[in-house]
Amino acid sequence: MSLAVLHSRALAGMDAPEVTVEVHLSGGLPSFTIVGLPETEVKESRDRVRAALVNAHFEFPARRLTVNLAPADLPKESGRFDLPIALGILAASGQLPADRLEEYEFAGELSLTGDLRPIRGALAMTYKAHRCRRAFVLPRASAEEASLVRDAQILPAKTLLEVCAHLARRESLQPYIGETAATTQPDYPDLADVKGQAHAKRALEIAAAGGHSLLMVGPPGAGKSMLAARFPGLLPPMSDAEALESAALQSLGSGGFRAERFRRRPFRAPHHSASSVALVGGGSDPRPGEISLAHHGVLFLDELPEFERKVLEMLREPLESGRVAISRAARQAEFPARFQLIAAMNPCPCGYLGHFAGRCRCTPDQVARYRGRISGPLVDRIDIHLEVHAVPQEDLLKHAPGAASGEVRERVAAAHRVQIDRQDKTNSALSTRDIDKWCRPDTAAESLLRQAIARLNLSARAYHRVLKLARTIADLAGSEAIAVAHVAEAIQYRKLDRMAWRP
Repeated sequence: MSLAVLHSRALAGMDAPEVTVEVHLSGGLPSFTIVGLPETEVKESRDRVRAALVNAHFEFPARRLTVNLAPADLPKESGRFDLPIALGILAASGQLPADRLEEYEFAGELSLTGDLRPIRGALAMTYKAHRCRRAFVLPRASAEEASLVRDAQILPAKTLLEVCAHLARRESLQPYIGETAATTQPDYPDLADVKGQAHAKRALEIAAAGGHSLLMVGPPGAGKSMLAARFPGLLPPMSDAEALESAALQSLGSGGFRAERFRRRPFRAPHHSASSVALVGGGSDPRPGEISLAHHGVLFLDELPEFERKVLEMLREPLESGRVAISRAARQAEFPARFQLIAAMNPCPCGYLGHFAGRCRCTPDQVARYRGRISGPLVDRIDIHLEVHAVPQEDLLKHAPGAASGEVRERVAAAHRVQIDRQDKTNSALSTRDIDKWCRPDTAAESLLRQAIARLNLSARAYHRVLKLARTIADLAGSEAIAVAHVAEAIQYRKLDRMAWRP
């Protein structure tokens, strides 16, 4: 047989389109050609595959060898095609039976010794292979990640020789069964470690219950980063769909996905020197950025004004839509980005404006320039603006712990269930029509809201966010109606819109 056909997968955003690997041997001068829009990593497969076959004691055919990766207009990247190319050469040259190739899909990078190395995107590829009712043969190091797809038939192998022995019916590969369905609550830092800051803890509880974004403004050492690190522990448990989607996104990132983090809310905290591509995603082969890797989790931006303004402005659309579309000349990709933004900043360049009397020496112009690094439209899209004050000495010296994360998480989970039962989404995701339906305040609360709009000069977006915040506060209180107390508390979290944002 001089022609062999195998199946593999490419990666295009979160999708894993099928790639047919066709290997043909013909007469003529010895050559090795790979066609089908391969990128550099795929072109280098020629040398890896040749060395792996020779070191595994197979004969590399001294004939004209053509490998076609179809469809031809789909770009192919990474070394995951090494394994199907090597198996195709063996089948086309008669060194391996080809009668079982149709039953499997293959992906794996080969070392020069014939060992299989882990691949990126194993979860996404396994999911699509399972839907096509094929078993998926991949490196053993990637099997645990792939096993997150329920009922998928996964055949892990350490070397090329193990795969060949399986196809030749000499020694079968054993299906992999992972133990990734743990339901225990992940071990997050405890909110009880934070002394004082009752107002800030209340705001964190509201943000967690309704999926709201939050900006903390306060002096150095007030505990902003400490509060943010404990926020994921307040969020309700991830559903199966959320956990799988989050894991699939992380598997596409350069860092890959570790199965022990399954069902653990992502917490991404990029440094303020991060570029726009690092935050949003991109590249010639589009990959998810930090905002997508934080999907169903938390994106923490510390020292917010220190980020480049261009980078921060790219957050505006994902905060509204929950998705990010990346367009390049040859590639387009769309990634989900339904994250909770938790940001922290100082009130002025030195950090002490309004705190520790006499320590701030910043001029009004310096304060205005510092705060001006964050645009009004971005601030307008953040649901909760929280002033975090320095911890008083009496609170700092107390030894009695405050409310633990577990207690707060129970209240948050109860409010979250109310929202899902009522509207099948969190309050932060409500559309304008949903707000009119589910967020109607009573007469007294509506009167208070009208006064707030006039005095604070709230935008239409800020008005809707106040209503959604009030709805969450009412849900935490177990109230079906939105009362004056709920609206009043929601309004106080919008101070930075106009009044307090001025130096």
